Formats: sequence, structure tokens, C-alpha cells
Amino acid sequence: MNLVAPERPAPARGGFFSSRTWRELGYLWVVLLLSPFALAYVILVPSLAAALVVTVVGLVVVGWLVVGARWCGGLYRGLAANLLGDQVATPPPFVRRGSFFRTLGALLTDAAGWRALAYMFISFPLAILAAVTSTTFLATGLGAATHWLWSRWLPLQEASDGTMHRGASFGTSYFVDTPWRQAGLAAVGVVLLLVVWPPLTHGFARLFAALTRGLLGPTAGSLRVEELRRSRAASVEDADARLRRIERDLHDGTQARLVAVAMQLGEAREQLAAGGDPAVAAQIVDAAHASAKDALGELREIARGIHPAALDAGLAVALETLAARAPLPVELDLDASVGAPGAVAPAVASVAYYTVAELVTNAAKHSGARRVGVRARVSDDVLRMSVDDDGRGGAVVVAAADRDEAGARTGLAGLETRVRGVDGTFDVASPAGGPTVVTVTLPARTTS
Repeated sequence: MNLVAPERPAPARGGFFSSRTWRELGYLWVVLLLSPFALAYVILVPSLAAALVVTVVGLVVVGWLVVGARWCGGLYRGLAANLLGDQVATPPPFVRRGSFFRTLGALLTDAAGWRALAYMFISFPLAILAAVTSTTFLATGLGAATHWLWSRWLPLQEASDGTMHRGASFGTSYFVDTPWRQAGLAAVGVVLLLVVWPPLTHGFARLFAALTRGLLGPTAGSLRVEELRRSRAASVEDADARLRRIERDLHDGTQARLVAVAMQLGEAREQLAAGGDPAVAAQIVDAAHASAKDALGELREIARGIHPAALDAGLAVALETLAARAPLPVELDLDASVGAPGAVAPAVASVAYYTVAELVTNAAKHSGARRVGVRARVSDDVLRMSVDDDGRGGAVVVAAADRDEAGARTGLAGLETRVRGVDGTFDVASPAGGPTVVTVTLPARTTS
């Protein structure tokens, strides 16, 4: 489902000979032909509601008629896209609720359906005005421009002075039947066709396009809700992927080392119980001890990946610790506000830390950078961070639909999803050849 239409430059206005102008006229006539059926549909909804309001089943029918107006809205959006070249995004789909009465309430209060009904109601008089006015100017211009050609077949008319004339008349004494009058009328027709009619038709078409965007496209609120729904779903997927990765690390690494420790200790016990050489048993115990220390180190790394202990001391300390452990030099520029107690909510601090950590890791692994700069400050309850490197550039946010082999979001898209999940912004500027600059803003005190 397309919620956000791509930005397209507005096409230049077309003239009389432009196919775009004639498509706009065709659009006005198609909307005019559809408008009586649309108005009948609009009238049907309150009529049925008044007749069936006493029955629950009747309200269900009315509710589905409201939602059904979405289909009509889709038809008008298609006309706008094909004939006007105006792409209008589709509103979020209707979602059934859990219980019958909640679903009924959602049907009767479907905002996209009611807005489509409003469009259908308004389009009836507007379509009549637009199509009739545009066609009248076109027909008048064509008639005036060609009057000299066909006026010879008009019937004779008697003027007020008794003389007979053949041609268009204005009043009872002025007839267009002389060469100069024919030329003047033709000039008026040409002006109507080339100067007046195209912008008039274009204006009506733009009015319908604005009405389509305003009533048949998604509202800012619905876009926001849909974006939050997708970001929350993506956050759940990312969290599940991280848990699976931790489980895999524990299973393939730490658990295997602990099993080896248990086997080594068992071997040492059997060696001593059988009266074997104590030195051999001691060597086995030493190996088990080393394996246990390695397992503890791996557990610390896994625990640090879940929640770095440095975050308990604040975001500033966590970023300083991250910089000290980074595989390449990290230049920190942290405002004092970042380390102020309570300046950044713990959940936001965690998102900020992992975002910076991932960006530093990406710079070290993929960009060929020699240094990374991290800047952060808090002002007006907003945490603003920028991470830049001197690498080769060319970093892009992978399409949200792409996945890596583990099923997680790939590359910078995962970071963008995590940041947007807490109402933040994530912007990447990475021209070929570098530098790469990633700017992140997060609400410092809220996570919703």
C-alpha cells in the first residue's frame, strides 16, 4: 500500500494544442458523468441511516456503505493520476476491531469513508460548473474563430431597418457579415482558444486535484499513526532478531565453552580417581580454568550488548566508554547538558548509545575511515547528535523491505527504524568520496 506519494514537479501549463489540456477537459467530463451516481450514493447513506437506525443490522449496512465510499475515492484518485498526472497517496486501510460493536463503531466513524463522501457531494456542483464553463468557452472560441467559414449556410435574418443579413447577430441591428467583422470575431475566437480557455480548464483541473489531495488522500494524523504502527512493528522485529542473536551467541559460544569446562573437569576427576598422574590432572584443570575465564568474558560481552553498564552512569559516560573501546579514533564533542542528571530519559539514552555504536562500527568496517567525530547536545528537551567520518562515503538507507539473512532490517534502515520508533529523525548525507554525516534528533524526555 502506498501511503506517501513520490514528490513530482508540477508540469508546465498546457496550451490549446497540448494533450494535457485536452486530458484535463476529458477529466472534467468524466467527473461530470460520474457525479450523479456519486451524489445518489451520498444521499443513500443518510437515507438508509434514518430508516434503519433502530436495527443493529441496518447500522452495519450503513457502516459498510461509509467504508465503501473508499472505493469511490480510489476511482477518483485513479482518474487524477491518469488524466491529470497528479499522484495522490492512498489512506491507511480500514481495520476491523476485535468485537462486533467496536467494529461497528469503526465502520460508522471511518474518517476516510466520510471524507470520500464529502468529496462526492462537493464534486457534483463543481463538476457541473467546471465542465459546462470550460466546454462553453471552447465551443464559443471554436465557433467565433471559424464563423467566417460556416456562416454562409445560416438562414437570412431581417434587421431592424428591413435589410436582410446572414451571420451571427448581436441585437437586432448588428450582424457579423462583413470581412472586417468576420476578422474581428475570428480574432476574439483565437484569443478565447489560445489565451482564455487553456488556463481556465487548467484552473478547474487544479481545483479538483487540490480537492482530491485534501479529501481523498491520507491526513497527516493517519500518516503519523501508520508510520508509528510500522515503526513499532519493525522495532518488535528488531528486538526479536536481537534476542535470537543473543540466543545463538550463547548456544554456539558460551554454552559450548561451559560444556568443554564440564568435560575437562570430569576428565580430571576420573584421572585422580584412577590414581593417575596429578600433574596431568592439574594441566586439565588449568585448561578448564582458562575456558571458564573465556566463557565469563563472552558473557560480559553479551551482557554489554544487552545493556552496557556504562549507561547506568549516564549517556555521556557511556559514549566516552564507547569511544575508548572503538576500533578507530573517535573525537567526542559532548555538551555539558548531555551528562546532566535527568537530561536524557534512560530509554532514549539507550537508543542514542546503540545508534552511535552502530554508526562507529559501520565506519570502521565499511567506509575505510581513519577517524569518527561524535557530537551531542541537549536543548529544548531534544537530544541532537551528529556522527561524521572521513571515509569513502556512498552510505545509503536500504529499503525498509530488504532483510538480511537473519531477518533483521539491514544497514542504516534498522537504525532509522529504531530512531523513528521514539519519534526521532534520522538523516544521512554521504556523497561519493565522503564525508559521511549522520544527524539524529531524539526527544530527550519522552519515548512515545
